Amino acid sequence: MRTLLNIIWVVFGGFWLFLGYVFFGVLACIVIITIPAGIASFRIAGYALWPFGREVVETPEAGVMSGLSNIIWFLVAGLWLAIGHITTAAAQAITIIGIPLAIANLKMIPVTCFPFGKRIVSGRGIV
Repeated sequence: MRTLLNIIWVVFGGFWLFLGYVFFGVLACIVIITIPAGIASFRIAGYALWPFGREVVETPEAGVMSGLSNIIWFLVAGLWLAIGHITTAAAQAITIIGIPLAIANLKMIPVTCFPFGKRIVSGRGIV
């Protein structure tokens, strides 16, 4: 069932969200100091492309730098990517089949806004 939902997800919006994360990741990697934000964006891009069967958990050893990085991320990219998730979720929620996709889209907003200090895990461990 997860594979079927992931395939439907990619076709109806997941690919475009993936491209958004890759775009912001490339922009962040242009300047050396923002490479950690680029890496976080690429990590979330994989999650945005194939989200079902995976979840985001807090990293307990995250420090103060994660908090500061999250604030900068939110102001530069997180807000815009969250708006993309909300827009995509609204379009997906129009149909009955799209409702689970819209819910998954809305569940991605916390990691979209504040990606540092989090990791993506599946039922088999860390992804």
